Amino acid sequence: MQAVIIAAGESSRFWPLNQGHKTQARILGKPLIYWTIKGLAQNGVQDIVVVCKTGSSLPEALNAGNDLGVSLRFVFQEKPLGTGNALWQAKDFIKESFFALWPNKVNAGKLAKDMKNHKETSGFRAVFAGAETQSPWDYGIARLEESRLLEIHENPTPGTEPSKIKILGFYFFEPDFFDYYEKLEKHHEADLIDAVNLYLKDRKTSVMMLDKDVPALKYPWELLGILDILLNSENFQPGIHKTTKIGLNVIIKGDVHIGANTIIKDNTIIEGPCFIGENCEIGYSNVLRGPLDIEKGVKTGAFFEAKHSIIQEGASFHSGYIGDSIIGKNCKFGAGFISANRRLDRQNVLVEVKGKKVDTGASFLGVAAGEGSSFGIQSGTMPGVLVGSNCRVGPGVKVFANLEDGKTLRSE
Repeated sequence: MQAVIIAAGESSRFWPLNQGHKTQARILGKPLIYWTIKGLAQNGVQDIVVVCKTGSSLPEALNAGNDLGVSLRFVFQEKPLGTGNALWQAKDFIKESFFALWPNKVNAGKLAKDMKNHKETSGFRAVFAGAETQSPWDYGIARLEESRLLEIHENPTPGTEPSKIKILGFYFFEPDFFDYYEKLEKHHEADLIDAVNLYLKDRKTSVMMLDKDVPALKYPWELLGILDILLNSENFQPGIHKTTKIGLNVIIKGDVHIGANTIIKDNTIIEGPCFIGENCEIGYSNVLRGPLDIEKGVKTGAFFEAKHSIIQEGASFHSGYIGDSIIGKNCKFGAGFISANRRLDRQNVLVEVKGKKVDTGASFLGVAAGEGSSFGIQSGTMPGVLVGSNCRVGPGVKVFANLEDGKTLRSE
């Protein structure tokens, strides 16, 4: 079997963590897309085409860590012409039944296995993954006749939706799908659905229902949901490397991974599930509460606390608190930094994305900070604030609104 992973988007809604493709964010020591590829490889998909945008660093990142024994081929979408056009770039390599999916599908292995079995036992020509939703107007929604998928209605007006079943970003096609894409009279950014609906007229297609899908990864805070999934999967391997140095009175509870040459200083408490990468230095009297992912080369000072967060490589902290946050590479935090992660009224945190307020569905959410930003002593961020890359936040400053890339914010 073959697969096409579509990783060519601009990731504009994923700002401020979109310096590379959003699935290059590292969790458990690997780029997120690695776990998707691993799941496919373990379930018989050994020939994988990855569609990237021109100039992407994704091929270099994946080739450097390709220990999965799969054939990885990379094709490039020169202009952001939509998902259908991205999939079209892989057509010359597809010779048999293939999965088409988004790279955030860290449950790809189980999905591929179940969809293959479903197709073989049901007699359908193609199988799509689906799940129920309470907001069908936000998705492509299935119109069904008994068990056959007849059409996908994209973002139906409330009250007109044909069902509450959303189609997820995981398809199992025959190679002739490309013939239908080529038949389209007009191509545009959303033409994948046009091609799929044309395909559905001729090819009997079933929807395999899932109880729960992985987060769509439209927005940066959805990385925390994927972290939770990976820390509860077989990909998370607890253990303490033999070169780790652990100080006096350190308490380690639950499932914890600590990488090579990492130092844990005296009186620190670590509660799993928690991943700490190699070459980290965890300071005196820290409190680290999982779910938590700390990538390689991270340093913390004394009396630092973190919970339910993702901290990318090379970040450094003094004392302070990080909660329900995503911290980009090489960020620096002065003593006393606090990320507020809950509203006073305990309502869901709203985040401004591209000029619109988005309900995150979460009552706990801290900060998402792009790479290379610095925060002065006694500074802080309000719940759901996004701070761009290479920003400077002055001492004592509280950040109440998003801060664009490269901006400096000082007290008046």
